[in-house]
Amino acid sequence: MKILVISDSHGHIANLKQVVGFAKKYKVEAIIHCGDWDNVESAEVVLSPGIPLYSVLGNADITQEVEEYLKFNAKKFEPEFLKLEIDGRKVGIIHNVKKGDKRFEGLGIVFSGHYHSKEERVIDFVKFVRPGAIINGINFAVYETETNEVEFISDEET
Repeated sequence: MKILVISDSHGHIANLKQVVGFAKKYKVEAIIHCGDWDNVESAEVVLSPGIPLYSVLGNADITQEVEEYLKFNAKKFEPEFLKLEIDGRKVGIIHNVKKGDKRFEGLGIVFSGHYHSKEERVIDFVKFVRPGAIINGINFAVYETETNEVEFISDEET
């Protein structure tokens, strides 16, 4: 299963629309957003193609409207940390990873944002992935559950 992973959109609707267009074109089966939506319109854009959304909030999501909207419209949503199984993979979604967080134990992969940079690394047998920030351009990742591989996509490649 292909999963589109995005973060830190901060209300940048034009970039979100391009990324959603990519999601439709490449037939991703789920979208993960790692927080910092900024507004409800951002969530509406991401949900517009009808692809299941899994999401958390970020430190910039300070209004109740985004949380309420995601609570009722995302496939799965938790404000701070979402733990789930997708296509046999144990997945965690959080905005800001903090060293030593015990909630990551037993997971295969954790997606996060906050730092507006791309990163993939393994710590204690858990893969940690940051897709980059939508606010900085067309920056996202595609995760393939079958192979457990991540491909980073940026402006130059879309």
